[in-house]
Amino acid sequence: MSRSGDSPDLVDIPTVVDLVEQHFPQFTGLRVAAIPGVGTSNQIFRIGDDLAARFPRTVGTPAAVRAGLVSEHQAMTRFNDDCPFASPAIVGLGKPGAGHRFYWSLQTWLPGSVATEALVQSSDDFADDLAELITALRSADTRGQRFGGEGRGGGLRRHDEWVRTCLQRSAGLLNTELLAAFWSRHRALPREQADRMCHTDLIPFNLIVAGNRLSGVLDTGGYGPADPSLDLVAAWHLLDAKRRDRLRTHLASDDLEWARGCAWAFEQAIGLVWYYLESNPAMARLGARTLQRLIADATGDPQSLAPADSPVRLLLRHP
Repeated sequence: MSRSGDSPDLVDIPTVVDLVEQHFPQFTGLRVAAIPGVGTSNQIFRIGDDLAARFPRTVGTPAAVRAGLVSEHQAMTRFNDDCPFASPAIVGLGKPGAGHRFYWSLQTWLPGSVATEALVQSSDDFADDLAELITALRSADTRGQRFGGEGRGGGLRRHDEWVRTCLQRSAGLLNTELLAAFWSRHRALPREQADRMCHTDLIPFNLIVAGNRLSGVLDTGGYGPADPSLDLVAAWHLLDAKRRDRLRTHLASDDLEWARGCAWAFEQAIGLVWYYLESNPAMARLGARTLQRLIADATGDPQSLAPADSPVRLLLRHP
């Protein structure tokens, strides 16, 4: 999610065809198809059966976009080495051209379906796979690096201003008094664990399944050292209460780590409802369902999340 409100350049299929022909001529003639969906960081186009072109929606100079892609590619290569599940591999860095000003990325295509509640929320196997993924990443060598970003994965209190903005924007949509109290209880939780390697964005749209089993992981360019509780967000994004307990048992998460995981899930979800309610209902629903699980765990009353006349009530009833 862009917090700046700016809009980047967008590309269309003819432009992608021209760019592939210019910079990756060995793939000229392959069918190009736009991938609709809920992605917010990139436009994605499938190239033939085995490739995907990703065009960042990031606002910035061409040089800054290139630097970001180079960093992502390094993280993706490292993730491939550390992860027990499939993830996209880098084919090459695409250059500007055909009227498009920015660098882009050509990667391998990962087959499978995006994880959904219907497929995995009550699956013991998926919860176990998720535990295997998080354990493997946490076990990887940080190589002496520490979290150095401004996003999720460092201090919770750094996100106070963002949460306040989201609560203000959510007036009338969500029970903001209840949610403000939730954040107030969690924002000051101490940090006792050292940084561990984390995916850093384990939302459902980045988890690929075959049936009810985890088969692959997408969007791995943010892989790096962070608060180890960060990757726990997937528990509230996807799993029912029984499977959340199962995941927690496998990971041996203590009360503090689990509570910080709640806080990160909250910080990620609180902006999704108001920001995407009209433009991306699937993403808005993800935020609402995650908040509903967090509130249910905290109060036992999932219906208290939104006022009776809020459109969020209808969103939550959508399958």
